[in-house]
Amino acid sequence: MPTIVHRATFERLPPETLAAWKSIPVTIASDIAGLPIVIDPLIRPLRAFAPGRRMAGQAVTAWCERSDFGAMLHALDMARAGEVVTVDAGGCRETAYCGEILCGYVRKKKIAGLVVNGAVRDIDTIAAWEDFPLFALGNTAKGPLSKERGHVNGTITLGGVVVQPGDIVLGDNDGVAIIPLARAAELLSLAQQRVKMEAEWMAALEKGGSLVETFSVPEAI
Repeated sequence: MPTIVHRATFERLPPETLAAWKSIPVTIASDIAGLPIVIDPLIRPLRAFAPGRRMAGQAVTAWCERSDFGAMLHALDMARAGEVVTVDAGGCRETAYCGEILCGYVRKKKIAGLVVNGAVRDIDTIAAWEDFPLFALGNTAKGPLSKERGHVNGTITLGGVVVQPGDIVLGDNDGVAIIPLARAAELLSLAQQRVKMEAEWMAALEKGGSLVETFSVPEAI
């Protein structure tokens, strides 16, 4: 079956909203979401983020059949500046789904990042790029075997979490969280409140407060 490409339409969030999400740690997003939003923690960044920096952008989705990177190619062509391409390759580490050439292409397009539930290659080169976040399950030197199947901009399950086109993909050194687009405004407000609360907790502890007092822990027997 040839690659199926859906022309997904979704609300394009303003740059200031995505900038606000970039100030939210993945840990806080996870704590306030009320549902599982963090993907498989084995999917890790090739290069550690500098302190306080993270990836945030709306998702372009792709599902790749085993060892076939056709959907990856279509998705990378479709991705716009500031978006994050999210690829479910079924956890396959037998062949790589992208390397220096593909990543260099979308880096030039200024996409916000790439997340692959599968293997990649040319990791020394890609990890040297400070401006291009790439999360992957692993790496291998072996290239893909075909380029003719899969689908683009449909609903996928990425590392155990459902991703729809337009969802916010938030990533840092603690992992990747998928923020459902329909709840983005609500969760951003809750996350900003939690950031403020955690700052207050740290200030209280700095002043000599105890953990039990700071976190309002019930009395022990």
